[in-house]
Amino acid sequence: METFHLTFMGRLRAYLFAGVLVTAPIAITAYLAWLVVSFVDERVTKLLPHDYNPNNYLPFAIPGFGLVVIALALMFIGWFAAGLVGRLTMRAGEALVARMPVVSNVYSAVKQIFETVLKQRATTFRTVVLVEFPRKGLWRVGFLTGDTPGRTQGVHPTPLANVFIPNTPNVATGFLVLVPRDELLILELTPEEALKLIVSAGIAVPAAEQLAARTATQPERNSATAPSRSNR
Repeated sequence: METFHLTFMGRLRAYLFAGVLVTAPIAITAYLAWLVVSFVDERVTKLLPHDYNPNNYLPFAIPGFGLVVIALALMFIGWFAAGLVGRLTMRAGEALVARMPVVSNVYSAVKQIFETVLKQRATTFRTVVLVEFPRKGLWRVGFLTGDTPGRTQGVHPTPLANVFIPNTPNVATGFLVLVPRDELLILELTPEEALKLIVSAGIAVPAAEQLAARTATQPERNSATAPSRSNR
């Protein structure tokens, strides 16, 4: 009877942990999404005139209405900027900003970052690499972001590559390191798997079966990357 009791309690404990594993990610994701939507709605709806705010007429608030308003506003701005008047206005505004000592540097840097990310969103951060950082013998997971341009490339004897190394668990911050291409190790990981690995501090590791299957179906990945190094 005691053995049956222990087995029954063990099953209940296993069911409890399984329930937590199933519901916790969904609940946390829904909660974070609700926080973002509520934060945007609270600030955007305050900017709308009273007569144009549907929340003042309905008995309940419309969740996500602020996000819709922002999306429509951005579409209108993009439509206006694509026209002749919009382009002339943008040029005049950029010319004015360029004359401001500090603001011009900040604006040009931010604009270049957004243009680079939006134009290269299909290829940027798609290649996961392994880099020895911050010293020999210590390895970090990073993302290949492109070739090192300008004089920095010319003064180094071997071709360099730009690699972004995120921090754990805040992947929004990290380090930009310039690494010789022949020292990069390409990992058979998707960007999503690499981010999960970094954020979870190594807990969320892809299954060995998945990695083995991916390696078997993509045997040419490393060899396809090698010619770009030797041709540099």
